[in-house]
Parts: sequence; structure tokens; C-alpha cells
Amino acid sequence: MTHDPGPAFRALHRIGDPFTLVNVWDLGTARMARAMGAEAIATSSSAFAFTLGRADGEVSRDETLAHAEALVGAVDIPVSGDFENGFGADPETCAETVRLAAKAGLAGISIEDTDLPGSGAYPFDLAVERIQAAVAAARALPRDFVLVARADGVLTGSYDLAEALKRIRAFDAAGADCLYVPTPGDAAALAQVVGATEKPVNALAVGPLAKLPRAEFAALGVARISLGSALARLTHGAIHESLAAMLGDGDFAGLLGGMAGGEVDALLR
Repeated sequence: MTHDPGPAFRALHRIGDPFTLVNVWDLGTARMARAMGAEAIATSSSAFAFTLGRADGEVSRDETLAHAEALVGAVDIPVSGDFENGFGADPETCAETVRLAAKAGLAGISIEDTDLPGSGAYPFDLAVERIQAAVAAARALPRDFVLVARADGVLTGSYDLAEALKRIRAFDAAGADCLYVPTPGDAAALAQVVGATEKPVNALAVGPLAKLPRAEFAALGVARISLGSALARLTHGAIHESLAAMLGDGDFAGLLGGMAGGEVDALLR
């Protein structure tokens, strides 16, 4: 990894030609994604929390930064950070989070408008001020840094799509590099998100949107497709199913479907 992963990461954000941003949760998944052809990877707040035996939102900023720095050191491609609400309501806290994330070697981070640890959203004006502060901190860095602004209210049930569109337009005006509305609805709703800005839009491949092939995301004008915690939850689903069979019925046949150890080793080297 060069000292500045920002330009390479920014260059991946091509409107109508989306790349897949693979959300990983440890060094093994990071290296596997890289070996399989990922052009960039990202953290996932909930997937990482799972590894610590915690729920999403229960991991500190220091822990998140240390995790991100370890991933940066594990691969030679850009790493982006899922940094929740910036780890504080205050705009200056968001700005400091940007500076710390850049110091950890990240190519960029996303900041959402959820008033954690609850599920409500910050008031509109405060949400915009937080992104303005994060953008100002990013632009003051000695290197490039991709700041993604998330409007999470549709996902959390705090507001509707109309409010999400209003917010991403304001985040765009505040200088965010990429806009993101997780789970806006169907493809038509995603098209409204893309149409609300001329900047790159991130789409989350979950729910009905997971049924869309890359070509349809491209046709909609999406620039980036992320996975969130979906890959981690898929893994946990396999663990749950296997343990239920083994501990409930004494059936170990599910263990026959895994990758060979040598194949895994080869991907990690």
C-alpha cells in the first residue's frame, strides 16, 4: 500500500460502472477477498462487533481504529471504514474521527446520521453540520480521503425516503464525496437516490437489491456496491445451521461442505 490510498480508492468510484466493496471482519476475510480479486475492502461495524461477542454499536472508536489499522496492514488495496455515527454527536468529534481514520491508513470512511446508541436520527441541521465538519477535516488532510455521508433513517425507520433524499442533497452540498442511503426500497427507490445527486452513490446489496445483478446496478447509475454485514451474517447462518444439526440431532453431515484447508491456506498467503 502506498502512503496515500485515497486516489486509487476515489478512482474506483465510476458512476454507472460500480465496483464491489467487500466488507470484511478480520485479517483472514480481508486476505481472502484480496486473493479473490477485490479492488478494495471495507470494515463492517456489526460484523466486527460479532467477532468480539457484541452487538452492533457496542464497539469503541479506539477498538474500531485498531481493527481498521490491522486490515490496512494485511492487504495492498484501499481499505474504507464503516465508522457508524463518527462516534459522537458533536461535529468536532466527527472531524477528529476523520483525522484518526486517516492516521490509521484508511482510504476513507462513512458517517451516518443515526443518533446512537438509539435508532433515531439526528435533526436535519445537526446532521448536515456533522458532515460539514467531517468534510472540512478530510480536506485539511495532507492526502486524499473519501468521505461517504449516509442517510440511515429509512433503514432505522426514523424517516421516509423523501427525507433521505433531502438529506443526501444537503450532504452533497456540504462536500461529501459519495452518498449512501441503505435499504431505500426497491430498484425504483434506488434510482431516486441516484437521481438526487451527480456524485457517486453507494448501494447496499441486501433485501430486494441483493437480487439485482451488477449490470442492473450499473444501469441505475450506481458507482459502488457494498455488502454491509451480509457476508458475515451468511457465515453466521452456516454456523447456526450446522450447530443446530449437530447439537440437536447429532447430524455432522453439514461439515462435509466446507473448503479444504489447503485451499484456504493458499488464499491467505
